[in-house]
Amino acid sequence: MPLPFADRLNNVETSAIRELFKLLGQPGIISFAGGFPDSAMFDVEGIREAVNLALTEEAGGALQYGATEGYNPLREQLAAFMVAKGVAVEPDGMIVTTGSQQGLDLLGKTMINPGDKVIVEGPTFLATIQCFRLYGANIISAPIDAHGVQTDALEQLMAEHKPKFVYLVPTFGNPSGALLNLERRKKVLALAVKYQTLVVEDDPYGDLYFHDAPPPSLLALSRDVPGSREWLAYCGSMSKVLSPGLRVGWMIAPAELLAKATMCKQFSDAHTSTFAQATAAQYLKAGRMPATLARVRTVYAERAAAMGAGLKRELGDAIAFTQPEGGLFFWARLTGANGKTKDAAEFAKKAIAQGVAFVPGAPFYAANPDMSTLRFSFATADVSKIEEGIGRLGKAC
Repeated sequence: MPLPFADRLNNVETSAIRELFKLLGQPGIISFAGGFPDSAMFDVEGIREAVNLALTEEAGGALQYGATEGYNPLREQLAAFMVAKGVAVEPDGMIVTTGSQQGLDLLGKTMINPGDKVIVEGPTFLATIQCFRLYGANIISAPIDAHGVQTDALEQLMAEHKPKFVYLVPTFGNPSGALLNLERRKKVLALAVKYQTLVVEDDPYGDLYFHDAPPPSLLALSRDVPGSREWLAYCGSMSKVLSPGLRVGWMIAPAELLAKATMCKQFSDAHTSTFAQATAAQYLKAGRMPATLARVRTVYAERAAAMGAGLKRELGDAIAFTQPEGGLFFWARLTGANGKTKDAAEFAKKAIAQGVAFVPGAPFYAANPDMSTLRFSFATADVSKIEEGIGRLGKAC
């Protein structure tokens, strides 16, 4: 007799990306499929020093149960980190989450009733689609282009559907790599005020710019749009810039939402690991983050440039993309030029046969997927592996 699982599980399915990882254990596969930072970029020495300091200076706090809202020394360091990004926030104006993904789960728990409408970008972060659907949300996609969400279309959708909230990754989005421009950022804030609708800004990639810094975050710009701060929730993360193994993120939001999220977190994991929080606090306190970010930006910029050049060289008119200015991803579309395939799933099978993997784009859409789209990550392969892998793609196309 099968176990009587909850009906809400019928709304979700196993991540197509996680399933793809099962193939990557095959010998010789070059993977552009993951969304991970490169472990070779981790500041192991700096983290080791932070661990030692956490155990030397604050062992009692680091190893004990802690407040659900977060370890206060870390919240103080994160508040200073956000000030450097143009955001004025007090330590008690945020909660620490177990990665930014827990922040999204807490938003689902606190905000979504079955049948509520939530607007996301199309395409968007796959885990967000699954997370919000688990709580019964009706997911509606707003179109994007190289400059992020198309705000005129977003306004039409907000007026028509009156969503519970809007979820955006404005800076180097996953999977699109798109960068929402300054004009559209201000328009999003104005729409939040006009329609009295919460906007969730997910910002795990904002520090991973290659050359010029991106426009300020929505949260930073809210100071220029009266009334918008009270309609914003911001999710930050240390995973892409320090270490995903620490599982340290944070949420900045209106006080009432933070209180509800804290209550739900109490029932979930009580608190994020105090040991991880103390380690992150010591790392930020030591002032090593700027040098770490500078090194990571340089390496990822070189890899992104190599991937763009390789795709143009090996696939030519058969693929179209916008060169990313930061983040971890290329978002591309097969054109079908010169009789080449336009089906990304078919292309993925041929690519695996040639010993290279990427993610077809369809799973990143909540509805009406573009079957010609695909996502590459350049983060974990060095330039030589990128060039070899793109060469294999050329043979598969």
